[in-house]
Amino acid sequence: MQVRDVMSTNVQSCSNQDNLSMVASKMQALNIGSLPVVENNQVVGMVTDRDMVVRGLTNGAPNDSIQSVMTNNVITVSSSSSLEEAAQLMSQHQVRRLPVVDNGNLVGMVSLGDLAIREQADQKAGQALTQISKSDLS
Repeated sequence: MQVRDVMSTNVQSCSNQDNLSMVASKMQALNIGSLPVVENNQVVGMVTDRDMVVRGLTNGAPNDSIQSVMTNNVITVSSSSSLEEAAQLMSQHQVRRLPVVDNGNLVGMVSLGDLAIREQADQKAGQALTQISKSDLS
């Protein structure tokens, strides 16, 4: 199974020109904890609610650019990558979400939750198949 099979495709983002207040309001309105920072459809950073509190609001002003708190050198994954590759990247880099990038362009997001839900569905399908197979043998 590939990342494209579980990723979210209608991804919200912000610009590195947006300020902390704008991004915080957007996160609150969308009820999300992170946003990719995108310029010309290319991921240039990632910002989380924690980044904004720890690096931003405690040290900066609400009108400071999100660029001052975003994570640069974002770890990304391609839509054709396996779920195992995505999980390994998340584990290795201690992140819960990965922007999905194809040909340099943001095409989606995959989260640890997406991988967990898929794994759970696969386990349930396997259990159902086992139960079906057992009843066929009866």
